[in-house]
Amino acid sequence: MDPIYVTGHRNPDTDSIVAAIAYAALRNALGDWEYVPACLGHISDETMRVLDKFGYEPPMRLFNVYTQVRDLDYEKSQTLFRTVTVGKAWSALQGQNNVSSVAVTNSDGTLFGMLSWDDLARFHMGLVSSSYLRPTPQFNVISSLEGKVLNDVGSESDLISGEVVIALPQSREQLLFKKKESIVICGEQPDMIRRALEMNVNCLILCETELPEECRGIPTTTTIIMTPYDAYRALRLIFQSAPVERVCQKRDITAFHLDDRIDDVREIVTNKRDNCYPILDEKDKVVGILTRKHLLQPKRKRVVLVDHNEAAQSVEGLEEAEILEIIDHHRLADIQTLNPIYFRNEPVGSTNTIIAGMFQERGLFPSDRMAGLLASAIVSDTVMFKSPTCTERDRIIAERMARIAGVSLQELGREIFSSSRESKSIEELLLSDFKEFHIAGHSFAVAQITSVDTTELFDYRQEFLAAMQDIAREKEYEMLLLMLTDVLLDGTWLLFVGDEEAIRNAFSVQPREGAVFLPHVMSRKKQIIPSLSALWG
Repeated sequence: MDPIYVTGHRNPDTDSIVAAIAYAALRNALGDWEYVPACLGHISDETMRVLDKFGYEPPMRLFNVYTQVRDLDYEKSQTLFRTVTVGKAWSALQGQNNVSSVAVTNSDGTLFGMLSWDDLARFHMGLVSSSYLRPTPQFNVISSLEGKVLNDVGSESDLISGEVVIALPQSREQLLFKKKESIVICGEQPDMIRRALEMNVNCLILCETELPEECRGIPTTTTIIMTPYDAYRALRLIFQSAPVERVCQKRDITAFHLDDRIDDVREIVTNKRDNCYPILDEKDKVVGILTRKHLLQPKRKRVVLVDHNEAAQSVEGLEEAEILEIIDHHRLADIQTLNPIYFRNEPVGSTNTIIAGMFQERGLFPSDRMAGLLASAIVSDTVMFKSPTCTERDRIIAERMARIAGVSLQELGREIFSSSRESKSIEELLLSDFKEFHIAGHSFAVAQITSVDTTELFDYRQEFLAAMQDIAREKEYEMLLLMLTDVLLDGTWLLFVGDEEAIRNAFSVQPREGAVFLPHVMSRKKQIIPSLSALWG
């Protein structure tokens, strides 16, 4: 069954990552096994500490949810190795009711060519004017004729070629085979057999008969093959022993990969006249066949969004996906859906407060590991319950999860918010919890680093401001803000580049050299964003 991806926002924080893991676990525990947690960006050191502490692996990385070739019900038809016979290729095509072509591959499974009914028709029509068999593996000939080699000379030969003729009575001298480079087909005709062996023709095919006793001692270089078929059928089958690589189309083949977007594929197919297209995996091996009808009703990827409901913060290609649910604790934003969905939005400090409550509502008792994960996410997103977004419900749920996990909330807080400049670049710190916003025509971003002591981080403010300037220029932001939130000081050092007047008016402060301290400001979503939104109307 196709997966349902549970994903938080871009540049995910601990609340976002844990919400994806916890909600997928909840749904899977209810029997919906297709739910898969995913993340959209780099996982911060803080989040990794939490995951490691409770023994969880990071979610899979999801880069986009565009509708791709892999989402189609394409034909997973058989392929043909390039050396198989035309006869086997004919049978393979007959066995495919939904496609008119079959992929021909190299020994490693990569694409060699495409074989269609038209290719086979052209091949057989060409036999009308020519009766010459180009060098063909002896194994192919024996396989097509269901025959066996009768002499040692034939066992030493690898290829068979020549003018294919059916032996006629010796009294018809003008119709006798006359070339040594011949493949002679005959029945119970000792005189013709003797003549062929004495001429040392390339190959002698005995139809519904054995080699006569009187001819067995004739020295010859002729390969002798016996077949149970009559001469007429043997004549047809020997040409069907040709390897399919001679018949198939090898040039100007349009192929698609599993990761190709359907919009791009549809545009290419619209301008092509081919009926079938090979599909390749990441190693360029053939995995199926695409036809025009497969593009009519593509299956969209299915997603559940947690900890966000804003398109700019969500996964790329969301407009092409099917959103099944949204579970969030932020303001309502701009995501639209084609159908009614389950939307749960509550004014609490952490998405995981909502999800932990859903465990209880469904009568599911989280494991001690899961409870520890949920408690950590709530502590993280409420900044040890000092954020203005924090509610009494956050405290109650966090305390209950901590009791189940057997951990201390204070100890969790110290572990989560211990941050150090060591081993991380300024840009890595800046992007560890980074969100982009588009409000009232203004494009900007707000990053946040929360710590029990921001003194060390603030010492690097000039480096932060320089990096912020580069990012703002690259992304064409009007403004970029960095919150250095101090849990013990119960406030935030706000660093910014861009519109100083907006900072002055939004927060009623006098910033100096791109920095200002905002007492009791702990929340990006409930204090920084609302103040800017109010300023811009």
